[in-house]
Amino acid sequence: MSKAIEQIVDAYVRLGKRQALEDLRKQRSKLAIDLKTRSGYNFSLPIGQIDEEIAVIEQRIEKLDAAQKTSGN
Repeated sequence: MSKAIEQIVDAYVRLGKRQALEDLRKQRSKLAIDLKTRSGYNFSLPIGQIDEEIAVIEQRIEKLDAAQKTSGN
């Protein structure tokens, strides 16, 4: 996964921006779906990278949710 995406996701977590994380996950999911429906080129590498990004985003959302539950927000 790109270091830039990881830094963006971590910043959203620090700021408590769950909706921004949801939006980022949604955008990445749409991109993955779009690439998976295309033909004529092997998109497996970018699809794999996007899938990794989605997994990290989902992991950070869970982390943010857990932190908010323990802090009472």
